[in-house]
Amino acid sequence: MTSEPPIDDVSRAIVEVLQADGRTSYAALSQQVGLSEAAVRQRVQRLVADGVMQVVAVTNPMQMGFHRQAMVAITVRGPVPPVAEALVGLDAVIYVVLVAGGFDILCEVVARNDDELLDLLSSRIRTIPGVESTQTLTYLKLAKQTYAWGAG
Repeated sequence: MTSEPPIDDVSRAIVEVLQADGRTSYAALSQQVGLSEAAVRQRVQRLVADGVMQVVAVTNPMQMGFHRQAMVAITVRGPVPPVAEALVGLDAVIYVVLVAGGFDILCEVVARNDDELLDLLSSRIRTIPGVESTQTLTYLKLAKQTYAWGAG
């Protein structure tokens, strides 16, 4: 069992503000959480360095030219970690998680179109040594996507 990094109320407040708007300045953060700008800068840097959070631009894949998204459920024959590592190395794979249940790995993929998705599945994912089978769940419509969780 891994231990969680200690997160106090001030750090949680910083995370909550940045989840709402990752472009919030250190000056604005300092006013909202009651610390000096320098102290807030140090907190943010420590939260990032400790892997508690990332401050990134979240894109809309459709607006970036990726008109096909899917979740691929994978059953592995043999050790799972080498298959996961191979998936991590594919640019079109944007999320990889090892799971328990009927599948061993779930990975989210993006493609420009159906032909690119077919090529990714047939030529890249299914040819990874250890991949026994895949089930592809193609996204039709995004109903909800949020990153404002875990701090409050």
